Amino acid sequence: MKQCTHADALPHPDPEPLSGTCPECLAEGTDPVQLRLCLTCGHVGCCDSSPGRHATAHHRGTGHPVMRTFEPGESWRWCFVDHVLV
Repeated sequence: MKQCTHADALPHPDPEPLSGTCPECLAEGTDPVQLRLCLTCGHVGCCDSSPGRHATAHHRGTGHPVMRTFEPGESWRWCFVDHVLV
């Protein structure tokens, strides 16, 4: 079973969100389906079911490896590098 090699090295296991929604969606005038929080810097981006896929774009642009759901009642985290839930 593949494991994440990045979660233990996160600088902020629960960083302060930089915004309450996806700023890229806001700027584009689109609506996010669900939100993700970058556990390295606090960036909030939309999920891959959203038109902009801004959480994935944030990972690709920064290399930040792990995001968590930013949806109420959910607590899962995803490692983009290792492609596993953590």
